[in-house]
Formats: sequence, C-alpha cells, structure tokens
Amino acid sequence: MTIEQPKPLRGQIALVAGATRGCGRGIAVELGAAGATVYCTGRTTRRHQSPMKRPETIEETAELVDTAGGLGIAVQVDHTEPAQVESLIARIRNEQAGRLDILVNDIWGGEDMIAWGRRFWEQSLEDGLLLLRQAIHSHIITSHFALPLMLEHGQGLVVEVTDGNTLRYRGQLYYDLVKTTAMRLALAFDHELREHNDENRITALAITPGFLRSEWMLDHFGVTEATWRDAIEQDVDFAVSETPRFLGRVVAALAADPKVNRYAGQALTSWDMAKVYQIDDVDGRRPDWGSYTPVN
Repeated sequence: MTIEQPKPLRGQIALVAGATRGCGRGIAVELGAAGATVYCTGRTTRRHQSPMKRPETIEETAELVDTAGGLGIAVQVDHTEPAQVESLIARIRNEQAGRLDILVNDIWGGEDMIAWGRRFWEQSLEDGLLLLRQAIHSHIITSHFALPLMLEHGQGLVVEVTDGNTLRYRGQLYYDLVKTTAMRLALAFDHELREHNDENRITALAITPGFLRSEWMLDHFGVTEATWRDAIEQDVDFAVSETPRFLGRVVAALAADPKVNRYAGQALTSWDMAKVYQIDDVDGRRPDWGSYTPVN
C-alpha cells in the first residue's frame, strides 16, 4: 500500500520568479511536492532561448512540479519589463481568485557577466549595469506588483534568494551589490509591510544556499548529478555541496511553518534551517556549509 506524503501547502499559490534552473527550479519543485500550485516564470521556453543560452526551460520546471505532486504553470516573463510582470500578476489574480501565498524572487542570470579577479572599473560597465537590472530591478518590479495581491489575502511568505548571510565582501562589485541587496530587500519589505498594515501576516526573509550544485556548476566542472563526486578532485568544496532541491525543501518548510514570522527580515541559511526542520538533501545527506566555511 502506498502511503501518500503530507501536502502542507495544498491549496496555496506560489510564484517562483526565475524558476528555469538552479535554486528557482529546486524551490518550485519542492513547493510542488508540498502540494502548492506554482507559477514557474523565466525567459527560456522550448521555443525561445534567453541570452544565457542554457538548455533548461520553464516548461520542464513546471512538469517537474507536476511530477512532484503539485501543479506547475509555466509562464514566459522577463521580470525586468514592468508590463509583463503586471500582466502576470493580473493572470494569477484572475486564475486563482485573487490569491497569492508565496513569492520567491530568484532572478539572477549573471554567471557570464561576472569578471572575477578584475577591478570593477576594468570590467564592462554595460554588463555590470545590466546585471543590476536583471538581478535587483527585477526583484523590485516583481514585488511592486505581487505584494498588493498578497496583502489582499493578508498572509504569505516572500523569499529573497541570496548568496551568504553576512555583509562580508563577495569579491566582485556587481555580484556583491546583487547579493547584499537581496538581503536588504527582505529587511525593507518586512518594515514596509509592518508599517502599513498592523494586521499583516506576510513574512519577508532572505535565504542562501551553501555550495550549490546547480546545472551550471555541474557543467562547469564537467560532471553530472550522478557523477558529481568526481569533481571533488578539482575542487574539494564539492564534498559539501548541495542540490537546489535542498534549498527548495527548506523554503517549503518555511512556507508551511505557522510561526515563520519569527524569521521576518532575517537572512537565513539552508544549513541552519535544515537543522531546525530536520531536512535532508535528495541524496540523504545533510550538507552543512556553515560548519565547513564559518564566514559566509
């Protein structure tokens, strides 16, 4: 006899902005596994490839959400374009009876724009400013249209995906601005929500993965998810790496936690929250990047 797994997010509506691959895909799939309906947005579809020129598509993500037990809805959206985001939120309002419970801002797309080891004035100004638009402006634009819909329902969770949970410099100006701004947005959203609605039960927070075994990272090291341990010879840090689904499971647990508001405005980590919620990665391991690298 098959025992159905609990679905604590059944009936809830989520928007994962930037769900094509990486953390966004992992979060979308695990929200689906918890029973949510997940709008999976991004630029790359089976008919259109973004400038990233990656093979992953939003349709694939939506299908993975379905397989996991949720309902995935793929919508092509460029989140730097306000009109497209406004149209998306109007569609969610219409299709879901005015309900949006979970917003995940995970738009990034900057791997090929970062020139590591060079001072910022030696790098492409055009690329740097484009990265700020893609990975900061897009989060603000999306939240501008999504938060009013969430406020109408009066409860929910806003997640800003970042890298690290401290203010240490991340080695490259534009990358640092993107990742520290994500944490600041979570803090700002929390203050704005509390200030303008005393009855608000919407929690805004930021969260970081550890050493992420994303599709891009696997390709970079010439391995697959099945053979990822072979990359440890190239980079010992791979030994404590985690899949995007690990972060996804943490976000799903936060979304299902009736006391999640205790984390409002904070920058959390996958490894700390995995201990709180007793969560393992898909391979049964529980990576602890914080113990391995204390400064994040």
